[in-house]
Amino acid sequence: MRMNKKYTLVLFCLMATLLSACNVFGGGNTTIAKKLVKAPASKQVLVIPEVGIKDFTTLDPALAFPSDTPSLSAIQMVFTGLVELDDNLQVRPQLAQTWDLAPDGVTWTFHLRPHLKFSDGTPLTSTDIAYSIDRALQPTTKSTTAPNYLALIKDSDQMLAGTRQTLIGDSLLTPNDSTLIIVARKKAAYFLSMLTYTCSYVVERRLIDRYGANFTDHLNEGGGAGPFKVLQYIHGQEIDFVRNPNYYGSQPQLQRVTLRFYQNANDAYQAYQLGNVDTTGVPMSTFASDKKRKDFFQVPQLWIDYYTMNYLVKPFDNIHIRQAFALAIDKTAIANKVWKGTVLPTNHIVPQGMAGYNPNLTGPDGTQSLKGNPDKARALLAKGLAEEGWTSVSQMPAITLTYATGTGTTNFDHEVMEMISTWQSVLGVTVTPDPVDLNTLLDKVTASTNNSNGLQFWGLSWVAEYPDPQDWLTLQFDNGVPNNSMNYGQNFSTDAARQQLTQQQLETADVNTAHPDARLQTYQQAEQQLVDDVAWLPMEQVTTTFLRQPTVIGMVDNGESLIPPDDWGKIYIAEYT
Repeated sequence: MRMNKKYTLVLFCLMATLLSACNVFGGGNTTIAKKLVKAPASKQVLVIPEVGIKDFTTLDPALAFPSDTPSLSAIQMVFTGLVELDDNLQVRPQLAQTWDLAPDGVTWTFHLRPHLKFSDGTPLTSTDIAYSIDRALQPTTKSTTAPNYLALIKDSDQMLAGTRQTLIGDSLLTPNDSTLIIVARKKAAYFLSMLTYTCSYVVERRLIDRYGANFTDHLNEGGGAGPFKVLQYIHGQEIDFVRNPNYYGSQPQLQRVTLRFYQNANDAYQAYQLGNVDTTGVPMSTFASDKKRKDFFQVPQLWIDYYTMNYLVKPFDNIHIRQAFALAIDKTAIANKVWKGTVLPTNHIVPQGMAGYNPNLTGPDGTQSLKGNPDKARALLAKGLAEEGWTSVSQMPAITLTYATGTGTTNFDHEVMEMISTWQSVLGVTVTPDPVDLNTLLDKVTASTNNSNGLQFWGLSWVAEYPDPQDWLTLQFDNGVPNNSMNYGQNFSTDAARQQLTQQQLETADVNTAHPDARLQTYQQAEQQLVDDVAWLPMEQVTTTFLRQPTVIGMVDNGESLIPPDDWGKIYIAEYT
């Protein structure tokens, strides 16, 4: 009897243990509690799809174009410059440890980190950086980006024109191995931001002297000073990176990173579902369901779609008519109906996600509404008509809206038709669509500068070249800048004098190197005036939508979709236990 009781107790304990085990491993109705822990070194591999391309356009830092995201992604892993951007798109030291600006406001002295090396172990000095910047500006390099991003360097225009052989010893000075002096052609608080672009990155002259333009096929031998070096580059298939043992910063935790080419977005999406890649874009067709997933991300990009009106062409030389057209539009409805929530409706010129973004900015009606203001729009139109001596909209000149078609999406066609329908219903105004190919549009926009016979009304997009408000404000609206084809401040309207004051305000902010906060505040004040003047009619800020495996830890997303060099030391692969 005593033995039976003992047996019964043992059996009860065994059954309790088994039941407990069932609960821990997901039996019954209890869900397993999984925990992510860092995976072993053999699993520290990250695979990223590059979609829609057969190969990189270039891996030469001097040649990469701002819109060529795949090439830039690879270049920024292998190469680095004096300064780069961090997660918040703020300028941070890289090869340069510190820098000074002389009292003249144009002489920048960069003090390099000690013991810098290329990935092959070759010492890296100020001479290498001067050579790289000079090379990017040499006409024989045929860079289309260096003339823009390095234009602030003194005498760069002379070298590009072929009247100067080199900037080394002129505006690029190397008093010793650890010091580089760059002399700018004018005061510019945004000088460092422009230096973050890849055309200023250092390249190893040894490889270029040996292989010429084909040096990028030999990056496994050296070439850069970034956190990674190339293990192998299989054209048309993938490129594989491993850690650079001579990197000056924190060593990456990842043992290997692979960028794999997928010509079709659906193929990359399927590869993600199968676990063959660690991230993928989200097709618009699956956006509604995918946005409910825990591995879904939507990140605003430094990209604004906008429309603008020619201040030299009637009726848009009248501020109240411009404001009426802007306030008639329900941007939220268009973002949802046309873009299915993949964009953010906006009143902003300076986009969300960068320094200088003004969360308090209002539309032309003084509110932050994105749904339009039909009553205000009608009142403003009536006021504008009266100022022009017109008694009805039928007396206005015919209005044509020109925009790019054939860009790979029909959304712009749908957006324009929605806007035209709204203007008809709210204002009683007929607008004729004028779809053209992108190159034709750009040519016509350029020809509209100082031209009362140019385009009347058109749509475009602007993507950040460098994350500074100057790129979005002065570069677009200042007197004489190439992008001011809408002729802001360059017209004969009654408010032209006020527009010119705004231009002067922008120029003041451009050179304010002493007071960064005051500089941004000046830009914000100018942006509000530009929005009130409808210098642009901003419509939406583009976002990137993607899925990423929860096992990828430490990735920080930003408005330029870049991974700063310093971040690679924090990124690793985890696994469930």
